[in-house]
Amino acid sequence: MSAVIELTKDLISRPSVTPEDAGCQQVMAQRLAAVGFDIEVMHFDDTLNMWARRGTNKPVFCFAGHTDVVPTGPVQQWHTPPFEPTVIGDTLYGRGAADMKGSLAAMVVATERFLLRYPEPKFDLAYLITSDEEGPFINGTKRVIETLEARNEKITWCIVGEPSSSHKAGDVVKNGRRGSLTGQLVVKGVQGHVAYPQLADNPVHKAAAALAELAAEQWDQGNAYFPSTSFQIANIHAGTGASNVIPGELKVMFNFRYSTESSAQQLQQRVAALLDRHGLQYTLDWTLNGLPFLTDAGSLVEATVKAVYQVQGFKPRLETSGGTSDGRFIAPTGAQVVELGPCNATIHKINECVSVTDLEQLAKMYEAVLEQLELSL
Repeated sequence: MSAVIELTKDLISRPSVTPEDAGCQQVMAQRLAAVGFDIEVMHFDDTLNMWARRGTNKPVFCFAGHTDVVPTGPVQQWHTPPFEPTVIGDTLYGRGAADMKGSLAAMVVATERFLLRYPEPKFDLAYLITSDEEGPFINGTKRVIETLEARNEKITWCIVGEPSSSHKAGDVVKNGRRGSLTGQLVVKGVQGHVAYPQLADNPVHKAAAALAELAAEQWDQGNAYFPSTSFQIANIHAGTGASNVIPGELKVMFNFRYSTESSAQQLQQRVAALLDRHGLQYTLDWTLNGLPFLTDAGSLVEATVKAVYQVQGFKPRLETSGGTSDGRFIAPTGAQVVELGPCNATIHKINECVSVTDLEQLAKMYEAVLEQLELSL
């Protein structure tokens, strides 16, 4: 069995449900230290992070990723135990196989192979690994980046190993992500008996037209890289559970996934103006989960596209679709950031799995990216 699959199986066998790392970073650190990396452990509250760097010069290429995984769900519904990695044919099963322990293994093996061929590369190599990507993302990559920024330690290029692909490894490379903005809306009314509506004030009735208008609003047109901004109601609740009580308040949680054509401030202002126009009494709290980012062009995108073509024989599509990733914390520092990983069809699902062939090809693609950057300098 290949080095990539052996390491992936080792990582999967460690039940690192957020924020646990379960020894995964130690396994990676041992491999990286053996090829010249200095390992720095950054432990923030309940989260274990690793910053590993080889060299003290510039530019800096960084592999970024996470060792934590989401919970398994009902174990009895898995046809193989989620933390007992199992290969059936060309498929490797286990929690984290695609998201993203396979990518981590491919990164380490690619780095080892690259350094055998280029023992003194023209750029530094680094790893930023966290155990807090699937959780609240408070003490993970965000805190590591804050630490690096405080000491003016910059990343030039970064590949995040998120499962970006759709049908075959490398068919999609994410060169950006939409921003994420969550609103917690509470519309005020007056609770009362349903038989005496004149003595109450139903916030559901009052808010219905405003919510419909929010859902129908065209927030922007998007651009060449981003689809138009979307608004989605994620949760809505009112009432006491009794059929004869008019609720006293309506709670609505909604989310924007927004393009670079809109800012968080603009969206907040437009929502408030719409609610005010409908004459609602309300409170509204906002949480900015992540800013949009885009690596439009440059040496990293060029190297990644060439690497995929070199290994797979096709050019990847550049997309910004999907949810957020830790790239949103790295890109604002000025780094060029792309995401390249295996197929995402089974991530977070029962029987999560990945193609063995795809992981082996992914390691070759990572190595080819490093070589393309080396040859460009």
